[in-house]
Amino acid sequence: MWRRRFPEAQIRIVDSSMSESPSSSSILAVDADLRSDDCDRFFWYDSFLVVLSVLFVLYLALQARKNLKRLANGGSYVVISYYALLWFVTLLNLAWSFFQAWQCSPGKEVAWNFLSLFTTAGMLCLEISLMAFLLKDNCMNSMETLARTFLVSGIVVLVDALLKTIYVFGFSVPLFNRNVGSTHTVKWSLWIIHKLLLAMAYGFILFVHFSKRREKLPPRPAFHNYIVVMFVFSAIALFSCGLAGLGMSLGNWLYDLTVLCYHSLYLPFLYATFLADFFQEEDFLLDNAYYSEMKDAGFFDADLE
Repeated sequence: MWRRRFPEAQIRIVDSSMSESPSSSSILAVDADLRSDDCDRFFWYDSFLVVLSVLFVLYLALQARKNLKRLANGGSYVVISYYALLWFVTLLNLAWSFFQAWQCSPGKEVAWNFLSLFTTAGMLCLEISLMAFLLKDNCMNSMETLARTFLVSGIVVLVDALLKTIYVFGFSVPLFNRNVGSTHTVKWSLWIIHKLLLAMAYGFILFVHFSKRREKLPPRPAFHNYIVVMFVFSAIALFSCGLAGLGMSLGNWLYDLTVLCYHSLYLPFLYATFLADFFQEEDFLLDNAYYSEMKDAGFFDADLE
């Protein structure tokens, strides 16, 4: 009876229900377009990462035969461990550079977060291990030094990775998604703490270098220059996270730039600072390089007087 008296109402109900699905699909399409636009916006960023990562892998591959021969003829435990870890982290970083598009791909968020966790953990392990080594006596062949160095770095990296895992998978904090911007204050707060701790660690080593305990550090200006560069870099990264947390677009741009520099330049910089001199063909060349650097830094001025 009701259907006969109100056929128009019935038709309107059906029409309204049919009109809801196109609107929802259009919203999903708009969201997909926004995600694709974000990925297209970083095309040159991703390309730069991939090119530099591939170039460094090719360089390591070309030098591998000579380097392995040098290690077999008299490599220290520390250098052998660092060289193996450098290769592992370099390949991880290469994969991380290639799969940047996973940030914008639905269903790839978990894989991207896992890859980012392993890559950042490996690079942090190299950083902490080198800092721990610099704070020890320069015993390149000491197995005890190697064990203590990697014990300290392992504990720090494990705690850091555990906290990141809890926040990423437990609280859904997009730590490794650059398309979030400054909408997640928790993300930027965590990165501020992370960068602050690194800046404090490098600042402490610089303080030791200019204090009375300077002789505890290896007498190599290259290591000192490394610490200066990493301290400045950590301070810039800390500043960018602070700006991004305040909602400034400059902070997001500057932070993306620090990530680009870190993942494309840090591994070659570490290799040039810590390993390149060791892989020279003749020992006397290495000794002359150390002597020249120490002389330029003024370590022999007291003997001349």
